[in-house]
Formats: sequence, structure tokens, C-alpha cells
Amino acid sequence: MINVVCWNIDAQKRREVWDELFGMDADVALLQEVKSFPEDIPPDVEMDSRPLREPWDVKDYDRWPTIIRLSRRVKVEWFQRIRPYHTLKSDQIGVSGIGTLAAARVTSYEAEIPPFIVASMYARWMFPNPSTNTKWSVGFADGSAHRIISDLSAFIGSHDPSTHRILAAGDLNTVFGVTTDSPQDLPERNQSIFDRFQALGFEFVGPQSPNGRMADTTPKYLSPDTKNVPTFALHKKAENAVDQLDYVFASRGFHESVQTCALNRIDEWGPSDHCRILIEVS
Repeated sequence: MINVVCWNIDAQKRREVWDELFGMDADVALLQEVKSFPEDIPPDVEMDSRPLREPWDVKDYDRWPTIIRLSRRVKVEWFQRIRPYHTLKSDQIGVSGIGTLAAARVTSYEAEIPPFIVASMYARWMFPNPSTNTKWSVGFADGSAHRIISDLSAFIGSHDPSTHRILAAGDLNTVFGVTTDSPQDLPERNQSIFDRFQALGFEFVGPQSPNGRMADTTPKYLSPDTKNVPTFALHKKAENAVDQLDYVFASRGFHESVQTCALNRIDEWGPSDHCRILIEVS
């Protein structure tokens, strides 16, 4: 078994976040909204030595997805993020959105599990062009999500999804199954994200109920039979969390070896506005 934790740490520098992460019995962390790394890390932990913002020389964005090895039970080989050229070297990934994607290859030293690729995804909000005279106060996230999917497409080299072993997880800033009653979400555009993952041979593997606590009251913009589990809490108030924004996808076939669970009970939420998602690969 390889244990993967997916977590948007809310661009926090507090040691509390890192202590929570390092204290888990996990092998790999897929993180989003990372500002910087702590100076002192446990001996078993390994991080990509390249700058978080590579390959962009930007000063106006300070949070990035990244992947961390948490135990010596696995080997992690990071793909170098470069601009999306039409050809890539075997250790590179083309990334078209600033702060949206990191990828690595994971190999187990102990379990008889073939190597697989992991991707940490963050669909950052984008603002419409000023000429639209929009009233959207936040913007839209599906544009970033589709850039992520396009970049992951470089790892798809066959019509047969079972030839791929890819695990992609993170914060898509998207509510699955939302209806027209939502003031922020665009139902058809939201659904297009999940449809496109499906078209590329990815299966949506959750987390969904019962693998996580459901909201006490189902929001009016979700169907009464929704299986969504809240992963985002406004102002970090876990007891009021209603929206699921974080998801896990795996290549069809490989997905049968992947189990997910949202650690979203009030007593286990943690110090971020997003809860952790535990992913088990067997």
C-alpha cells in the first residue's frame, strides 16, 4: 500500500501545517497553494530542489502546487515544469497555467506496486476580460482546470486507458453536480471538466460519501441524492463546510486500485480552509 495525501494548505507559512503533514503516516503529499518550504524538515522528507515557480519569472503570484516525498518507502522523481512545447523530454512536463500543476513519478521500495505518475492540481481563479463588464467577483476556475487537463494529456499515449497509470488530485475550485441555483458556479462548464477527464480515460474516484462526512444540510444548488463531501470551509469553520472543491481522478483500470477518503470530520479537519484527502494505492 502507498499512502498519498492531497491537501490545499491555503498558502500558510505556519509550522502547524507542516507538523500536521509530517506527522501523518503517508508516503507522498500532493499539495496546493504552497508559498515556501520550512527550513527544517524530517530526515525522511524530500522536496523538489527546483524553485516552486519554475519556469515562470513572475512576481505577482506566490502560491504553487508541489509534490513531497514523506517516507523512504517510496522513490519520487519530479518532472521538470517547462513551457508547453510540442515535444518534451521524458523528465519534463509542459505546464500552460501559472501555479496550476506539478507532477512526479512514484516507485515503491516495499510494495509490489508498479510505478505510477502523480499530479497535484490547482485550478486557480481567473478574471474575465474587463471588456465584459462582468459582475463576477471571483472569476472562473474552469479555464484553469481545462489547462490542467490539456497538460496531463501529454501523458496519454494510447487509446487504451489501462496502459496508463496516472493519479491526479487537487483543488479544482469546482462543485461537482451543481445546478443553476448556484450564484457562483456555471453548471455546464463545471460538468465539462468531469466529462473531459472521462474522455481522456480518467475515472472520478472521489472522495464521495460514505468516504467522508456529508454536509449537515444539502445546499439548494445540489441534488438531494448528492454524494459530495465538503472539503472547503469558509473562514476555516469546518462545522459550516458545505462545498466539495477537491477531487481525485485515476486512469481507467488503475482506478480499481485507488481508494479515497476525505478527512473532513470537525475533529480532524486541520489548520487549512481545505481538509486533507487520503488516497490509498494498492
